Amino acid sequence: MARKTKNQAPAMKITWKEVKRQKFLLFWAAVFVVYGVVFYYLPLGGWLMAFQNYKPKDGLLHSKFVGLDKFKFLFSDATFLKVIRNTLAMGVINLVATFVMAILFAILLNEIRSRIGKKTVQTISYLPHFLSWIIVTGILHDALSTSGIVNEILMKLNIIDQAINFFAHPSYFWPIVAFANVWKETGWNAIIYLAAITSIDPCLYEAAAIDGAGRWAKIKYITLPGIRPTIMILLLMNIGNVLNAGFEVQYLLGNGLVKSVSETIDIYVLTWGISQNDYSLGTAAGIFKSLVSIILIILANQVAKRTGEERLF
Repeated sequence: MARKTKNQAPAMKITWKEVKRQKFLLFWAAVFVVYGVVFYYLPLGGWLMAFQNYKPKDGLLHSKFVGLDKFKFLFSDATFLKVIRNTLAMGVINLVATFVMAILFAILLNEIRSRIGKKTVQTISYLPHFLSWIIVTGILHDALSTSGIVNEILMKLNIIDQAINFFAHPSYFWPIVAFANVWKETGWNAIIYLAAITSIDPCLYEAAAIDGAGRWAKIKYITLPGIRPTIMILLLMNIGNVLNAGFEVQYLLGNGLVKSVSETIDIYVLTWGISQNDYSLGTAAGIFKSLVSIILIILANQVAKRTGEERLF
């Protein structure tokens, strides 16, 4: 049996005196625990609908149990398979575009020497984050319409002969969605990278300058390695959201002409769960998306662990 060394700190005993001293902290902790249980864990009981032929009149406990029939229907439905493709493609495109642009923007913003100029650019850049998707899609509709500013500029420069209806061509839809996400979120996402950059020791930059390093060398050998742990953690967290490609922007920008590339899992759930009153099928699709997200996070975390990078757990 191992003996306790002199320098080993004794385990803190929780006594009623300590509980009373921390009563306000424990109270608010209990409030948030109850909130999490009520709004995050109890609703998971609704997943039972995915294994039933759920009817509102019968309720959750008296609906007919059908096992995995709803999941079998999902993966035999050509529409759902196309929806998975759309969701995954837009999720990956959005992840790469927003992730890379946020890092580049933070680095470029950090290189601005004028403090006033830096604050002005940063403030302007993250303002679109606070706009609703209704406003953002409205701006996109006006800018990309046949009489919009984009078509006018392209025709003035003689790049095109006649106006293009961007929302009538499926090949343009994914780039438009990616551009909308980049424009709306780049400034906001860059804030955490700017915070990570400011935590880098300024002496490293001074030493690099003495050695003759230019701006690009400082970015390559100091800035990027300095924010690498932050990049890895955020990348792991965002990988789990690949199937959360969005709902509002696709729903608002989509139409019958681009439905084959605009419909996502969330829209599919809305169509079947609400419009068709098939709550069981909608729940099954939602479960599939959640399970894939969990698997992606676990796999990405294991890859980071094996390569010695920062990881979530």
